[in-house]
Amino acid sequence: MLLDKLNWRYATKKMNADKAVDADKVQRIVEAARLAPTSSGLQPFQVIVVTNPEIKAKLRAVAYDQAQLTDGSHVLVFAAWDNYTADRIDQHLALNVAERGPSESMAAYYERLKSMYVPREAQTNFEHAARQAYIGFAMSIAQAAFEGVDATPMEGFDPAQFDEILGLREQGLRSVCILPLGYRADEGDWLLGLKKVRRPTENFVTEVA
Repeated sequence: MLLDKLNWRYATKKMNADKAVDADKVQRIVEAARLAPTSSGLQPFQVIVVTNPEIKAKLRAVAYDQAQLTDGSHVLVFAAWDNYTADRIDQHLALNVAERGPSESMAAYYERLKSMYVPREAQTNFEHAARQAYIGFAMSIAQAAFEGVDATPMEGFDPAQFDEILGLREQGLRSVCILPLGYRADEGDWLLGLKKVRRPTENFVTEVA
C-alpha cells in the first residue's frame, strides 16, 4: 500500500556506503519518472543517473558536502529543458505520430503549443519545465519507497556547478533537483527512528462542498 511505504520512507541523512542498490531497482525508479504525467505529455526533462565515484565526489563538493551523494550508490539528477523550442515540440509530435498514427487534430494541437510556448521568454519556459520535472521526481521518490530503497530528495546544491560538471547546458538542460539512492546506515543518522511529523489532516485539507 502506497501510504504504508510513504510512512516508511524518510529523507535519509546517512547511507551505508557498502550497500549498493541493484540495477533493476534503479531502472524501475527511473521508469516511474519516465511514466509520470507532464503538461501536454511533453516530458520536458531528463534524468541523469550518476554512479561514477569521481563525478559523485565533484557533485558532493558543490552540494554542501552532503555525504549521501557519495555514500549512496546512485545519484539521480533531474534536469529540465532550458527552453521550449519548435524542434523539441515537433520531435514529440513525431513520436506521437509514430506510436498512434497521424492525426490532423493532434498536429493542430501541437501547432497551438508552439504558438504559445516558443514566443515566451526562455526563463518562463524553463520554470514551467522544472515544475514538470518535479512531478517525475515525486514519482521516483514513491517508487524508491516501494522498492525498499532509501532516497534523499535535495535542492541543496549549486545548479550552475552541477550543470558544468555534467555538461548539461550543452544539451539544453538545467539541473533542478537531485535524488541520491542507497540504504540507510544503522548508525550516524539523527533522523533514523524518529516519528514522522506532518501537519494534521484538519490543518492540511480544506473541503469545499
